Amino acid sequence: MDVSPPAFSVSPEAVSRLEEIVASQPGAGAQGLRVAVLAGGCNGFQYSFALDADTRADDTVIPAGRARVLVDPASLDLLAGAELHFNDSLMGAHFTVRNPNATASCGCGTSFSID
Repeated sequence: MDVSPPAFSVSPEAVSRLEEIVASQPGAGAQGLRVAVLAGGCNGFQYSFALDADTRADDTVIPAGRARVLVDPASLDLLAGAELHFNDSLMGAHFTVRNPNATASCGCGTSFSID
């Protein structure tokens, strides 16, 4: 049996924070966090995070406790083997992606490049 790693995973810290955010929203049961990769940023690609109540037909839905993460197919290709994480430090609290495919990234971690 060939067991492949998940295409995109969610850390326990990200699950916890996402559950808090979704629970505080009106219509909380339908909200999810859309994670997308867009062209742009200082390194060629940038991550986008937004609450979204709409699941598109071609989305990959990743359970995250009582919440969910939504990823479109084009973004999922660039997120293969990566992990959504929530970082809470003195520099601020934010979602970030630990992406093993990124060969360079900016200081804030929202843009990256792939060779």
